[in-house]
This record gives sequence, C-alpha cells and structure tokens, in this order.
Amino acid sequence: MKKLVKIISLVLALSMLCGLAACAKKPQKTDKELADEVAALIDAIYVQERTDKTDEQCAAAKEAWDALTDAQKELVEGEEADPDYFGRDTGDAKKDDPRNADEIGEKELLVVSFGTSFNDSRSLDIKGIEDAIAAAFPEWSVRRAFTAQIIINHVQARDNEKIDNMDQALERAVANGVKTLVIQPTHLMHGAEYDELKAAADKYADKIEKIIISEPLLGEVGADASAVNTDKEAVAKAVVAAAVADAGFASIEEAEAAGTAFVLMGHGTSHTAKVSYSQMQAQMNALGYKNVFIGTVEGEPEETACEAVIEAVSAAGYKNVVLRPLMVVAGDHANNDMADAEDPESWLSMFTASKKFEKIDCQIAGLGRLADVQALYVAHAQAAVDSLN
Repeated sequence: MKKLVKIISLVLALSMLCGLAACAKKPQKTDKELADEVAALIDAIYVQERTDKTDEQCAAAKEAWDALTDAQKELVEGEEADPDYFGRDTGDAKKDDPRNADEIGEKELLVVSFGTSFNDSRSLDIKGIEDAIAAAFPEWSVRRAFTAQIIINHVQARDNEKIDNMDQALERAVANGVKTLVIQPTHLMHGAEYDELKAAADKYADKIEKIIISEPLLGEVGADASAVNTDKEAVAKAVVAAAVADAGFASIEEAEAAGTAFVLMGHGTSHTAKVSYSQMQAQMNALGYKNVFIGTVEGEPEETACEAVIEAVSAAGYKNVVLRPLMVVAGDHANNDMADAEDPESWLSMFTASKKFEKIDCQIAGLGRLADVQALYVAHAQAAVDSLN
C-alpha cells in the first residue's frame, strides 16, 4: 500500500512539473499584440449600425483598454483606433444628460443631433440647446437622439453614458404611448443628415398619431447663393458677435481696422444644400462684415476650400486670422481639422504654412452654446408646435 502511495505521489509530482514546464514554454503576448487586440475591439464598435452585441462589445473594449499599461496604450493603432479613443480628455461626461428616460407622457419634443464624443462640447452645445427647449416647453417631455452610432458607441464605451439612436428614441416614444411627437433637429441645414432623419421618422407614421419635423438652424435652403433669410441673418449676427468678443474687440469694425479676419469653418457637403454655405457668405456681405469668410472642411462648395479661403483672406489684405467653427458642436472637426497644430492638414497648420499671415488664433466654440442660437431653435420648435393646432 505504501508503495502504491509513493507511486501516485511521484506521478502527481511529475504531472505538476510537466504543467509548470508547459506554462514556462507558453509564449507571453507582446505589448504590441495586446495593443492590437484592443485596437481590434475598438474597430469593432467604430460602426454605424447597432446590433444586439453592441453593449457587450463596448464593455469589452473598455475593459481591455483599462488592462493595458500606459506604454501599451500608446501602441494602440487600428483602422480607426488610436490611443485618443479612450485616452483623450474631452471633459466631464457627468455634466451631460442623455435624456433617455421613460415616463414621457403623450407629448414629446425629440431633439435630434449628429452627436459628438467631446464631453464638454456635448454638454455646452447640444445640452445647451436641449435645456433651452425644455425651459421653453415645460408641458412637453424633451428627449434626445443622435444619428451617429459611431459616436453613441464611443461615448457608451468610454463614459458608460447611453444615448438613444433614432430608432431607439422612436421605439421609446411608441412604448411610452406618445401621441404627439415634434422632432427638432439641431442640424445646420436641410442636408443629408436631415434627409436621413426624415426617412427614419416616416417609418413610425402609423405608430404615432402626429409627427412633425421642425426646421434646422438655417431654415429653408433657397434657390441660389443670393437667397438669404432671417434665420441665416440671426445666425450670422450671433456667431460674429461671439467671435469678435472672444477675440477682444469691441466691434467687427474695430477688428477690421486692426487687420483681423474671421474665418468660419463649416463641414461642407456634396448635397444640394451646400449652397447654404454660399448663402451664409452672401449674408455676411449683406451685413457689411467684410472681414468674415466662410470655409468648409470638405471644400464643397469649391470656393470654401481651405486653399481658396487662404487666398481670399490674403488678397483682401488681412494679416491676422481668427479661425472658428461654423458648426453647432465644437467637436472632432473643430479640435482636429481646424485647430490641431500637429496635423499638417489642419486649417491652423495650412494657414501657418502659407506664411501669408502674422498671427493665427483658434476659437473652439460651437454655435449651440450661443443664447441667440438657442433662441432660434426654440422659435423653430414653437412654430412646429403652433402648426399642430
């Protein structure tokens, strides 16, 4: 019996030694391999379609990121992934409100935005508009939807803030028994995003008694570049007044006398609504803002491309330039495409590289935080509500 016990003990010891040897031989993952795994998880949620696995994927990506060392995080690089996805400080997400509560009631005002992953901009620009609308319509439930699932996933994975997409928000309205739904887009114009919003709402026409979509910020597009309206005038006055004040001038005339031009950078689009940018330039001219120029990231219309704007500002004789977004939200485009000094293709870098100007400053502020712009959204929502009667 003792001999049998010794044999069993020897076998167990040998098995343990073999297991330890196997573990010792098992190759450990390199820092780059671990970083690549996280990059793949980020790329998997950098998509415009939500699935039944999205919540799980968002949580997995953040958990894997948190497990990396600081050195490993710097190695994260994928098709869309980079260290900034989780690592960039964009402000406190707790200042925001996803406005995704149930118990809506029969009347809902759904504020629909493209969205942004920049926390400060989201709370100041988008939440600023939503708060103004909520204050103006205390008898209505104000809720939020974003149209960019990529952004929704980013915010959820990084900050655990869950924002409804259009389908989720509309399903929530149906489930809560909403009978009258007013959709207020925060979009700048009647462009592609507005068209997609309308298509999404049309699918629920037989599920909600009344659905009406309000005007975007700049109102009707108009027939040509000379077509302006009171909405465009109000926005032009609001953004120029803010830009002038932030630059330390008492008036646009004082800025012009000091040789300072303001370049307002929009997104740009191939949609027919791109004429809205030309109309905004026409509106600036009509107001006598000689030193205000409209540009676009996408360079559509052509005269709004960065190179064209540089030439126009230089030809007009201005030596100082202030860059500011003509966008509802000061998010990725404002921070990166406009103001990133390390990116040679940013507007700041391109204006600097032209060597045509003595001083170039950037103002990172969205239209949505301006009181006059918020008031314009409220007026549009009010017009939509009035039309129901």
